[in-house]
Amino acid sequence: MASYEFLAGSYDALTTDVDYSRWADYAQRHFGRLGREVHTVLDLACGTGSLTWELARRGYEVTGVDLSPDMLAVAEEKCRGLEQRPRFFCEAMEALRLPGRVDACVCFLDSVNYVLQPKKLQRAFRRVWEHLEPGGLFLFDADTPEKLESMDGQVFLDETEEELCIWRGEYSPKRRLCSFWMDIFRREGQLWRRGEELHREYAYTMDQLEEYLKDAGFEKVRRFGELRMGPPRQLEQRVFFAAVRPR
Repeated sequence: MASYEFLAGSYDALTTDVDYSRWADYAQRHFGRLGREVHTVLDLACGTGSLTWELARRGYEVTGVDLSPDMLAVAEEKCRGLEQRPRFFCEAMEALRLPGRVDACVCFLDSVNYVLQPKKLQRAFRRVWEHLEPGGLFLFDADTPEKLESMDGQVFLDETEEELCIWRGEYSPKRRLCSFWMDIFRREGQLWRRGEELHREYAYTMDQLEEYLKDAGFEKVRRFGELRMGPPRQLEQRVFFAAVRPR
């Protein structure tokens, strides 16, 4: 079962609870604290390009990268009407290769947890470092191990008039993996089409992520609470990291 192959066509309809304008506002607050102008932004693991579109319409020159060609097809169509259209590349994080450097890189919605091998994530952080201008910012969020552990045995339902997604979580403490088994139903005319997908996230500790950032060469590594400019609270389920490539 491939991730995001069938889901791509229903992803936006099933994630209307994600306020991309608020996420873009949050990124801009960090850009404003960087001490240098941000003109070019890499949206790493951009998915269907909702944040890419939001940043591009605010005047940034945006590059979107994702591993799923199905998600990128939706992203390209979504951004077609923009005056300054983003560029899109289909690449894995750990194999990131762009034609130039950027002032900032954002990687949102627990995308780093989807990199299931620590060595690959370490390579991904290094690739981000190499693609940032000196003084550039890397901003991302991650689900905490506590959040992923709490998904074990949980069943969730997302639905609209045209889509239905039933998903259940299974957590393996030994493998540090949370598996999400999804059954997706999409109305196509008078019939319903069914698809199955398996998504997995790796439970990185926050200390682990900070260590990987520093090993990659980043400085000024800071942690923040969910969409807040203050430090994470106890038992926070989503933690943001901001790190800078030295000048």
